[in-house]
Amino acid sequence: MPELPEVEVVRRGLEAWVSGRVVSETEVLHPRAVRRHFGGAGDFAARLKGHRIGVVRRRGKYLWLPLEGSGAAMLGHLGMSGQLLVQPEAVADEKHLRIRIRFDDALGTELRFVDQRTFGGLSLHDTSPEGLPDVIAHIARDPLDREFDDFAFVTALRRRRTTIKRALLDQSLISGVGNIYADEALWRARLHYDRPTMSLNRARSLELLGHIRDVMNAALAVGGTSFDSLYVNVNGESGYFDRSLDAYGRAGEPCRRCGTPMRRRPWMNRSSYFCPRCQRPPRVSS
Repeated sequence: MPELPEVEVVRRGLEAWVSGRVVSETEVLHPRAVRRHFGGAGDFAARLKGHRIGVVRRRGKYLWLPLEGSGAAMLGHLGMSGQLLVQPEAVADEKHLRIRIRFDDALGTELRFVDQRTFGGLSLHDTSPEGLPDVIAHIARDPLDREFDDFAFVTALRRRRTTIKRALLDQSLISGVGNIYADEALWRARLHYDRPTMSLNRARSLELLGHIRDVMNAALAVGGTSFDSLYVNVNGESGYFDRSLDAYGRAGEPCRRCGTPMRRRPWMNRSSYFCPRCQRPPRVSS
């Protein structure tokens, strides 16, 4: 599933190609693509028509396109395989095209939502006075947000009675961090994924937060992480941070720091990748 860097790459593309344009027509080609919109496909299309798209925003893994002057926004969730593509109108439809949005200008491009597995979707929601869609009000700010409170995060982290990777994937504590970037940041911080949060002091917690930011900014600089053709930016291009991963997906390969073979362990229906020497597991109390 795309994490913060991948969604931010898409947001930047949408801001460049879609913000400021007025919707003229919307086609919903698969009902599952708007299943989170309570009014259904017809209502979704009708409510979009005639609205100007504002500056595209993001929180964590969610992005939304404000509808200027309406108090509402179109929320996008990419799921496992969702793509928001800006395509010339003359380009043939993609095999898994689910929604098409046309605009009332002469630029000759349209916005397409393509989703092979149909886990993602688009929906319209009311927004708060701050412009946040109501359904994601519980999502915490992400570490690249200028208003993210480092010390509040550290305090909340150390109060949690859980393990560090579980905490990093808790979107009510810190948003945008998924399995890939959690493993990368923990490798950089030399922390095992099962380390109890209560065992981290303030300095260690702030160091980990710094590593999270560093790995996300590094991924952003090269367009995010693409293991297959399902994640692409709005122009259909893949990112290539997968070439720079230090932990994720490297089971059996030498640790880039000490040379010890990296390990993979099943973890919460996912996998965790770590170095058994650099990231020693916590001691089990007797």
